[in-house]
Amino acid sequence: MTKPVKSQTTRRAAKAVRRRQLIEAAIDSIAKRGLGDTTLAHVSQAAGLSQGIVNLHFENKENLLNEALKHLRLEYEENWRTALAKAPDEPAAQVAALLRSDYQAKVADVKKIAVWFAFWGEAKSRPAYKKISQERVAGYNEILEEILQRLIKEGGYPDMDVAFLTQGITSMADGLWLNLLISSRDFKRGDAENIMMQYMRQLFPKHADAF
Repeated sequence: MTKPVKSQTTRRAAKAVRRRQLIEAAIDSIAKRGLGDTTLAHVSQAAGLSQGIVNLHFENKENLLNEALKHLRLEYEENWRTALAKAPDEPAAQVAALLRSDYQAKVADVKKIAVWFAFWGEAKSRPAYKKISQERVAGYNEILEEILQRLIKEGGYPDMDVAFLTQGITSMADGLWLNLLISSRDFKRGDAENIMMQYMRQLFPKHADAF
């Protein structure tokens, strides 16, 4: 009686593995060729699977691209939520953990940054890309804004427009990602993180040790 259940579980696991292989192959291809020049043939060949398997899982290229972007978004969110969960229950430490998470290898890999910018370049004309890209930072910004409010109150800092401050910080983070993508190899993830932390020390000098 248990064999059919085990068989179904095995098939589902194998399906998930193949789907993950195809998404990762798509990310590799987009980083190498861009969105327009990536084909299902490139993806299937890189994944070591037949093009029929790609069609079975995603039906067409656009669905595959959407799923690749969703995968990156979920990975990004999981990364910052994990970093925040490990941080001490103090606003400065939590802000620092959130901002530092942007430069961890899992999400700040140059290949993945290239893919993000490829999608962002098409977001204006592709509502699905725009929506997923907005979802990437929606929860992050909400949490960051709430913690910044607590930090400002705790430190007795002058009144700030916290919504503008949050937008400024996240825009700066995107700019540092761009520098990682286009700068020489002398500019590393650690350099980007140090720049952000220096900025935060200037904003919140009473909590400089946290940054």
